[in-house]
Amino acid sequence: MKPLLSQAGERALAERVRTACREAAVAAYEEAALRGLCAEGALEYALDAIRRLDLETVIETSVSPESPELPGCEPSSDPVG
Repeated sequence: MKPLLSQAGERALAERVRTACREAAVAAYEEAALRGLCAEGALEYALDAIRRLDLETVIETSVSPESPELPGCEPSSDPVG
């Protein structure tokens, strides 16, 4: 059975999932801080945002039958961001 994605496609999808998780966590942490939660509470809120992240949507917007290789999605060279 042929894999759905090549190794490069799998890596690109993983990078998109990581980016979606990071963006959800940062947005939630900032929202929690604005609401006055302490650092620990804001972190819990951010982690919960990752748990609630709709991975199906991330995957569907990343992979389509017409282009399973995720063209133009290269991993960031910036290790932090």
